[in-house]
Parts: sequence; structure tokens; C-alpha cells
Amino acid sequence: MAKLIGSLIVLALAAVVPLVAPHAEYVLGLLFLVFLYGTMATSWNILGGFAGQVSFGHAAFLGIGAYTTAILAGLGWPLWATLPVAGALAALFSLLIGVPTFRLRGPYFAIATIGVGEATRLIALNWSSLTGGASGLTLATTPPLIVQYYLALALCAVSVAIAARIKVSRFGYALAAIRSDPDAAETLGVDTTFTKTQALVVSAFMLGVAGSVYAMHYLFISPDSAFGFKTSISLVIMPIVGGIGTIAGPLLGAAIFTVLREQLEAYFPYLDLLAFGVILCAIVLFEPKGLLGLFDRLVKRRG
Repeated sequence: MAKLIGSLIVLALAAVVPLVAPHAEYVLGLLFLVFLYGTMATSWNILGGFAGQVSFGHAAFLGIGAYTTAILAGLGWPLWATLPVAGALAALFSLLIGVPTFRLRGPYFAIATIGVGEATRLIALNWSSLTGGASGLTLATTPPLIVQYYLALALCAVSVAIAARIKVSRFGYALAAIRSDPDAAETLGVDTTFTKTQALVVSAFMLGVAGSVYAMHYLFISPDSAFGFKTSISLVIMPIVGGIGTIAGPLLGAAIFTVLREQLEAYFPYLDLLAFGVILCAIVLFEPKGLLGLFDRLVKRRG
């Protein structure tokens, strides 16, 4: 509870930043990315953290949301009207893939999600009449940066609130039971396939909306940028580094990921995945609970 309150206080303080420094575009842009990636990481955490279902294909939902906004905006839709549609289409797609893939477990499920993500990318790449193929799609207009900032902040706050509510609900306890022992959860009356599918739908909806904001910010999307495996890996890295299965962990991981990636891309291009791979290996080997787990351990030792 203390970490949740701390997260909400940080988000509340972030709302004051544009009022204090309205012309600090670099800071606003960086914080925008932190909130956007925080939403993505929190979305993945609902399935990967709460239910223990590690997905390497979540970029598919982000890409569907991004392309939905780009396509509808090209047809004359207001950008704001595309947000719920982007989330709904991503959630609908998650239903189509959730039922068959959730009958697999462990590494087989993870491999299946890689296939789903790659298949979605190839469909977008070859369906050039709708997606523009390898050339991608370009949005004609975008909201001002300060509007994007508050939109990403609101989206992040809502995603954190939803994740916190799920964690302490009956639904969240069912997800925790599945993470601990799916067979034991079944004997206790938990419909594991249905429950995991519910988590996937919520996660996909949030990612679809985040993909819509992603398209508004970058103005250009392509199959590789929206559906790429690198994006899916990033969604996995952030919660694990911060603290998988927690509320504040994905936000912490998103902040570290965003700042570190910006620095690496500026001074050491193409080394970002290598650096994050090393960090991920170190976390998994020495502190599986992430940086929040390390912090808790240090506090207890100090006490």
C-alpha cells in the first residue's frame, strides 16, 4: 500500500511539472516517454507479473492500437475518438489468440507468443493496401506536447489504479493462484484459461490505447517499429528490472529504461539491447524480485 501511495504521489507531482517549466521541452518529452512506457509495462505486468504468463508478443497489441489511430485519422476521424477504438480492437485480437495459446504452459506459451507477434508483423508488412507495408503510415497532425504529456500521465495513472484494484480483488487472487500453481488453482475452482484470457484482454486494451498515443507522438509507424520483437522484449524488461508482480515496479523499470535508452541511443547507438540484456541477466541471477526487491532487502537488513 505504501508503494502504491508513493506511486500516486509521484504521478500527482508530475502533473505540476508543465506548470513550473512549460518550455522545458526535453524534460516534458522524456517524462512523456516515462509515463507511456510505464503504462505499457503496467499492462504487461497484469498478465506476466500477476498471472506469471510471460508473453513475448505483446507488441502486437501496441501495434494494432497504433495502426488503428493512423488508419482512422487518415479517414478523417478526430484523434481522441480513435483511442477507445484502438483499445477495443487490441482487446478483440487478444480474445482470438488467448483461447488457443493459453492451453500451452511455460516455455511453450512463451514460444507461441513470439510466433503471434511475428505473424502480426508480417501481416502488417504485406497488407500494404491498409497498412502501407514497409513504407508505414504517417499522421498529418498531432496534439501539442503538453497535451500529449497530460494524456500519457492520465493513462499511466489509470493503468496503475486498474492494476492496484486487480491485485487486491478476487480476480487478482485467482491470477496469483495461477502463478503459484495452475493445477492447484484448478482444483480450487479457478477456470485458469478463462481467468488468464480476462487478464490478457485487460492488458491488451490498455496497450492498444497506449499504442494510439504512441502513434500520435511519433506521427509515423511501420511494421518494424510497432510490431517488432525489440518492442516486445522492452515490455518484458521493464517490469522485471523494476519488480515483476508489483505495482510500483513497472513504473520504476520504465523510468530507468527510458533514461538509459535515451543516453545509449545518443552516445552508443545499437548497444541498448546488449546493455538491457546484461541488466536483465543480473536481475534474474542476483535479485529476481527486481530493484524494489533489492530495496526491501536493504531496508530489512538496515533495520
